[in-house]
Amino acid sequence: MAGIPGLFLLLLLLLCAVGQASPSVAHWKPTWPAYRLPVVLPQSTLHLTKPDFGADAKLEVSSSCGPQCHKGTPLPTYEEVKQYLSYETLYANGSRTETQVGIYVLSGGGAGSSGKSRRKRQIYGYDSRFSIFGKDFLLNYPFSTSVKLSTGCTGTLVAEKHVLTAAHCIHDGKTYVKGTQKLRVGFLKPKFKDGGRGTNTSSSAVPDKMKFQWIRVKRTHVPKGWIKGNANDIGMDYDYALLELKKPHKRKFMKIGVSPPAKQLPGGRIHFSGYDNDRPGNLVYRFCDVKDETYDLLYQQCDAQPGASGSGVYVRMWKRQQQKWERKIIGIFSGHQWVDMNGSPQDFNVAVRITPLKYAQICYWIKGNYMDCREG
Repeated sequence: MAGIPGLFLLLLLLLCAVGQASPSVAHWKPTWPAYRLPVVLPQSTLHLTKPDFGADAKLEVSSSCGPQCHKGTPLPTYEEVKQYLSYETLYANGSRTETQVGIYVLSGGGAGSSGKSRRKRQIYGYDSRFSIFGKDFLLNYPFSTSVKLSTGCTGTLVAEKHVLTAAHCIHDGKTYVKGTQKLRVGFLKPKFKDGGRGTNTSSSAVPDKMKFQWIRVKRTHVPKGWIKGNANDIGMDYDYALLELKKPHKRKFMKIGVSPPAKQLPGGRIHFSGYDNDRPGNLVYRFCDVKDETYDLLYQQCDAQPGASGSGVYVRMWKRQQQKWERKIIGIFSGHQWVDMNGSPQDFNVAVRITPLKYAQICYWIKGNYMDCREG
């Protein structure tokens, strides 16, 4: 397949769209589309020198390349896509490897502005975020899938031992951030005071304060599209990373899914919860409308602060095969962008979409078997 021109990606997009669920006129439910997914497989692995872990953690990423800028970017060639989806793996002992990948489509599978008016602001008008309190909420799905990284970001449980987050939470595009070699994931748990004997009311156990129970990370995966592209406009498209824990977390997790077009999202909205740093110790939930999209990014104005980056962006849609409603992670909250809209600056918060190719890659990282990654 080497040497296939840039039309490869266009063909791939068309193939992946085959079999999408189309809404019926009567009794329509927002339904998860069925995709014919590509396969992303390792081809070769190279051992690299140990990194220096010298980068400062950045809790948000900014870019001036907005929707029109991204839409005007030429489609990458097959060789470029292979480069972007190749990845680095960092192990707990500090060693790391680089893995080159191949991309295949199998038949018969399953379904910018100037800086003058920039401000440190990710709140749009009235602050519409909700702090989640109480054991009944914090320890229940879907809020229980949100975890905190020791580098300061948020992550989401996507498998028994795996956490999805933003690449910039552990790597600045050049090297790994301080603390990544001893990276931990925190699970929010309430610490209770005994309310006294002889009472059977719900107030007998009163939350004293929230605490985190931490699990060490065994290894991390970061796509080379982020490492190679952070200095240019393509970098934010690949701002995602997967963390594998040293032991299972024993909580319900949220599966990943291919991001449908914005017009197919229920109410055109997305949801995510994170540990915004202006509300320390609190898990903060929000939802908002998608304002624009490219193939790789969702542009929205969900209220958010640094610390929320890495949160899993999810929606709830109808799963036709199982005849039930299901939430899935369709993106990763990345950061903030100032966009030049007809000569005037406008700010957006940006999420990286899980495309068919990214789904195939992340799923393989989790499962280790492409046959388990044929349905998104």
